[in-house]
Amino acid sequence: MYVDGHLDIAYNVVQCGRDFEAGVAAIRAAEQPPNPHLGTATVGLPELRRGGIGLAFATLFTMPVSAVGTDLSYERAYRTPAEAHTYAVAQLAYYRDLEARGLARLIRTQRDLVAHRAAWAAGDVPLGLVVLMENGDPIVEPAEAPWWAAQGVRIVGPAWQATRYCGGSKQPGPLTDLGRALLPALAQAGIILDLSHMAEESFWEALALYQGPVIASHSNCRALAPARVADRHLSDAMLKALIERDAVIGTVIFNAFLAAEYQSGDPKAHYGLDILVRHIDRVCQLAGDARHAAIGSDLDGGIGREDIPRELDSLADMPRVAEALGTLGYSDEAIAGIMGENWLRLLAAALPEA
Repeated sequence: MYVDGHLDIAYNVVQCGRDFEAGVAAIRAAEQPPNPHLGTATVGLPELRRGGIGLAFATLFTMPVSAVGTDLSYERAYRTPAEAHTYAVAQLAYYRDLEARGLARLIRTQRDLVAHRAAWAAGDVPLGLVVLMENGDPIVEPAEAPWWAAQGVRIVGPAWQATRYCGGSKQPGPLTDLGRALLPALAQAGIILDLSHMAEESFWEALALYQGPVIASHSNCRALAPARVADRHLSDAMLKALIERDAVIGTVIFNAFLAAEYQSGDPKAHYGLDILVRHIDRVCQLAGDARHAAIGSDLDGGIGREDIPRELDSLADMPRVAEALGTLGYSDEAIAGIMGENWLRLLAAALPEA
């Protein structure tokens, strides 16, 4: 079973009107010319099935009106925490609807995960979903963290850009007082902390304060990324600190994050899967093993077909990533870990038992 550690499925459906269930061909046909905010679609339920992706971290993504330098649409950006809360609840309702119709399973507990893996092995194909809140502002106040956990949220990333809780990409800063109150509330609720998008100041502070399990669901190696997006990614020191905490780091499949030489408008044909596997390999080299590297593709987070390595057309092509790792000399066991088992191991330890 492959695992994708970051997909904005409900945002694309609820906020952007895409038909996830119909799949990529239908979305592309409906979006002519391609959606300027999202690019040519690469993510749909049929593609996940064909690509062998049995589980995804499915986000509740909300964007503040204060966002800067983004290509995403401001049409449904939130102005208040209450508005962010409303948008996130609507996205969660979509995941619950998928589950009610037998198209997905929400993975809330270790027991759910065991059952899903067994069903997948037996050929039962509903998609497993672990709900990840990307941007903590829908949590109106820290005391609301247990309520979100009760709704099935299992991972929270407090940042996107700056939020009420911390500095983030393009908007640096430390944890706020509210952020320092949020972290123990998340830990007490049994929620995994996602450090992706956190500004460097807030990253280090959060890592020191948070005693629960941590991940970076979708972050690349700063040393290999273009300098202009350096603050979005992880330095070697940050990667080593995560590895010491037994975290897993998901690599984003986006040419503009992968290739240091990338220039806006570069043709897709200029970049192959080698730019992706070198980020994965750097994590493995820093760790001394392949236990901490994974995929967090973010392919429906404003990344179009135009923006990904030439071997990939959609998530149906995920096996080609495994092939590229094999070409680099990775063992079958290591490839299985990177393509899914590392995420599954972390979930097996971090999810509540029942």
